[in-house]
Amino acid sequence: MFKQFEKIQAHYDQLCELLADPEITQNPKRYTEVAIEKRGLDKTVETLKQYREVLKTIEDDESLLADETDHELRELAESELVELSAEKAKLEDDLKLLLLPKDPNDSKNAIVEIRAGTGGDEAGIFAGDLFRMYNRFAERSRWAIDVLSSNPQGVGGFKEIIFMIKGEDVYAVMKYESGVHRVQRVPKTETSGRIHTSAASVAVLPEAEEVELDIDPNQLKIDVYRSSGPGGQSVNTTDSAVRITYLPTGMVVTCQDEKSQHKNRAKALKVLNARLLEMKQREEQEKLAESRRSMVSTGDRSAKVRTYNFPQGRLTDHRIGLTLYRLDDVLDGDLNEVVEKLRLAEQAEQLADAG
Repeated sequence: MFKQFEKIQAHYDQLCELLADPEITQNPKRYTEVAIEKRGLDKTVETLKQYREVLKTIEDDESLLADETDHELRELAESELVELSAEKAKLEDDLKLLLLPKDPNDSKNAIVEIRAGTGGDEAGIFAGDLFRMYNRFAERSRWAIDVLSSNPQGVGGFKEIIFMIKGEDVYAVMKYESGVHRVQRVPKTETSGRIHTSAASVAVLPEAEEVELDIDPNQLKIDVYRSSGPGGQSVNTTDSAVRITYLPTGMVVTCQDEKSQHKNRAKALKVLNARLLEMKQREEQEKLAESRRSMVSTGDRSAKVRTYNFPQGRLTDHRIGLTLYRLDDVLDGDLNEVVEKLRLAEQAEQLADAG
């Protein structure tokens, strides 16, 4: 472990030097890249510094006990050693967590796709509820949301909505939302008061950098058409809606939210890039670790991850057996407790695998 620490410290010192290099400071893109990498190591280096200080103090106290004959001084050193041993153990646990492999996508923005599943109109209304929940969560986290594409339904909610969340470490938090979300409640249109179960799927993709994928324009089929709203009414009188088909896989992305064909095309390409990047990374991960499937972070969108039970005011996350009886708060964007417990569960599994 100490060899790892030495390498991390040396790399951290190198990053600090780069941030003071005039060539780097005059290149905003490169400076940002280096600053983000350094920030990702700040906590590890600070914890390592504390750990070294504790080890030095333990060594000093043990030397004192070996030579000191004064009873009171020996008692003080022995008492301090008990506290230092506990602190040393805690810092070692912290460092083990900090040394776990980092998801290279964690610092990226996220593209979120919500689609109504089983349950008819109620599923679309629930998809709208999920979008509002993430919107409020983004506001609380000081992130920005940009809707890339939406397909609203006449009775409220969405058949599908795709949006980007921009901010610090968005994907690190939002990746736990991938999967099938289920709602149990009495729909407003239900006269007999029966509880219905509906579902919506959520896919969370890291935003693809332009340098990460090299898409041949000849592999894209781009169609333009007149956009339409709920019920088929025309939203625009020009052919501004865009449909992009990636020919090698048949993957299709559409966007019609903007009045400008150019903007719709740019947004559709952004979604396509994110989907292709996720597909590429998923294939690579499966080749490297076919036997390992993380309980929390695989993003298996066929899996039921969470149930929202309105009659009981209950939220259940099935991956970790978490149940909370404050559904209104969660739907209003208070997702921090859920996300934190999912993160801790993933870390515990990673530590078990590493051990």
